[in-house]
Parts: sequence; C-alpha cells; structure tokens
Amino acid sequence: MSKRAVIYTRVSTQHQNTENQLIALRQTAANMGWIVVKELTDNGISGAKGRDGRPGFNALHNMVQRREIDVVMCWDVSRLGRSIQDLVAFMNEVQAVGVDLFIQQQAINTATPSGRMVFSIFSALGEYERELIRDRINAGLNRARSEGKKLGRPSMVNDALVTSVKMLRNSGHSIHGIAKQLKIGVGTTQKILKAA
Repeated sequence: MSKRAVIYTRVSTQHQNTENQLIALRQTAANMGWIVVKELTDNGISGAKGRDGRPGFNALHNMVQRREIDVVMCWDVSRLGRSIQDLVAFMNEVQAVGVDLFIQQQAINTATPSGRMVFSIFSALGEYERELIRDRINAGLNRARSEGKKLGRPSMVNDALVTSVKMLRNSGHSIHGIAKQLKIGVGTTQKILKAA
C-alpha cells in the first residue's frame, strides 16, 4: 500500500517562492511511490514564528494529529523551524503518532534505521541545548542576586492601591469584589488586608 504524503514548504520573504522545493519533493514522492495528498506552504513567514503564526505549519500539525498522512515531506530542516528545540518537538509529535518524516537536504527518512539514528541525534542535541539555556539562565540569576538586584515582576502595590483596598473593605465589599473592581488578584487583595 502506498504511503500518503504531505509536502510542507516555506520561504521567509515574499520575493522568494517554493517552486524549487515543490519540484524536488514531488519527484522524490514519485520515486518512492508515495501519494501526495496535500501540499502546504507558508509564504513570506519566518521559521522563528510558532505554529500560530504559520497557517500551513498549523494545518500540517492538524493532519499529523488526525493521522491523515503517513509521511511528512520537507525540503530542509530550516523550513520546519529555526531552533533545535522546535524541530525536536515537531519530530517527537510526528513520531508519537506513527508518522514518518522525510527531509530532502539532510537525507533524513525516519522510516529507515539511519533516519531514526539521525532523529535520535537531533533529540540529544535538543536536550543539550535546553541544558545550556537552563545553565545560562541560572548563572544570570545567581549573578543578579549576588549584585543585590531584586528579581521577579515589579509589584503594582502602591500606597493608593492599599488605601483603595482598605476603603472598599471597610465599606463592606467582598475580597473577590475588591479584586475585580481594582483589577488585581484575590491573593494580592488578601495580602494587603493581612498586612493592614
């Protein structure tokens, strides 16, 4: 039985087109005996944008989740995303539902043992990248603390807000009512009243 394939292409600017990507991928699908059921394209959209900012990529995710296809075809890993983390997340999503991934330029085909090995390497690189980012963030936080900087979101609580909360509470308003009226959290309202 022939595999159902979807071709995904993307270009970053309106001055480019996806025709070369499509020609190569259509030819590969024909050579493999795959049936192309859909061609999805994002024109003039950066790979740094998430699923919400790329309609074609969002449709691709939906087709994968609904298992309407057996293989996702793409010209280059950079067409799928700009970061290793995004790429690995997509690859994991595809693999989790039993859909294969074929990437022409890097010769990745997860239907083959060598393709699965490359996928494992990408997964390891993604984990390594996450660890590096976590270490850099922690180092930055520790440095800021050692310099005496206050971390976290700045407080919106000021004298006027404290006065308003007390006044509304003394007038018989509920804590939830005060929070809603002043557009602050219930927890913030409770802290102000407790401190008073």
